[in-house]
Amino acid sequence: MTVDRILPTDEAYDLLDLATELADRELAPKAAGFEERAEFPRDVLRAIGRAGLLGLPYPEEYGGAAQPYEVYLQVLEILASRWLAVAEAVSVHTLSCYPVAAFGTDEQRKLLPDMLGGELLGAYCLSEPQGGSDAASLTTRAVRDGDAYVLSGTKAWITHARDADFYNVFCRTGGPGPKGISCLVADAATPGIAPQAAERTMGLRSSPVAQIVFDQARVPADRLVGGEGAGFTIAMSALDSGRLGIAACAVGLAQAALDYAVSYARERQQFGRAIIDFQGLGFGLADAATQISAARALTLAAARLRDAGRPYSIEAAKAKLFATDMAMRVTTDAVQVLGGAGYVADHPVERYMREAKVLQIVEGTNQIQRLVISRSLAKG
Repeated sequence: MTVDRILPTDEAYDLLDLATELADRELAPKAAGFEERAEFPRDVLRAIGRAGLLGLPYPEEYGGAAQPYEVYLQVLEILASRWLAVAEAVSVHTLSCYPVAAFGTDEQRKLLPDMLGGELLGAYCLSEPQGGSDAASLTTRAVRDGDAYVLSGTKAWITHARDADFYNVFCRTGGPGPKGISCLVADAATPGIAPQAAERTMGLRSSPVAQIVFDQARVPADRLVGGEGAGFTIAMSALDSGRLGIAACAVGLAQAALDYAVSYARERQQFGRAIIDFQGLGFGLADAATQISAARALTLAAARLRDAGRPYSIEAAKAKLFATDMAMRVTTDAVQVLGGAGYVADHPVERYMREAKVLQIVEGTNQIQRLVISRSLAKG
């Protein structure tokens, strides 16, 4: 299905055309094979970077494309509609570039051209085995020792853990609570940094997650971003943007599921007619199409607030909540449209359904999004 979009510039239309062409050529034909092999598509990420699609929302002076967030998110949606794991990788990498881009020193920002060009792949190390939603309670610690910080602890559920070239590590340099948290950008090759075996996940198998153990790893002190104690502010600010990325991924995945289900329902004949002509099924597809449009509109409305420099945290939480719950419903319904055929791997909808689940969890569970929204309502 072609989505009728209103974009701010002619350049934005060209970018979406480029993203569509690249996604059709480099992503769609490869997704099923890489997922089956649980193989990370590092070369695909490099190709996306060299096409200029990894640095879209960042300034041109650092190698970015200076595009509004509303344009970046629509590129992400297109990528997700062909291969969610790649779109999620782009979202995570974009998130991983944020601390240095927004809070880094001029010297640290010299890393950005390689980051934004795809030569250096990033990971975002916030969650821990005992601390997911309660990020302020993290225990990974960094102790200053001369011209370095000595980093010890374990991070969990880290996308790109085994493939990244650099890690944003949120760690404790001070006392308890959010004010004691700092952010270090560590090279993956640093001695004492040990990614563990990949987790056996339900979906997104071509983008494996894993724990990372930091065992007395020495990270140069000049890799501290934003000063000691700034880490929690950096992390929460980055997650607001990251939630919009996940919302856009959810819209793209749901669109792919709907398109496949509609195509199947037009061709599948029962009782002498296409099954899409049966009201019970056709109305369900109509609801799915409407929910996708609503999620897209909500996500882009939040992005436009961000682009305008206005508060958008609550709207980002709403977009992430609505879009990912919607994607779970739509992909589940797509399996149902195909019936028994939807339950086998010959059709991609069973993979879409498995993949949708993780979107309700990453970048803050949907229970956390409801908590954020409800607290804003209580404050008035």
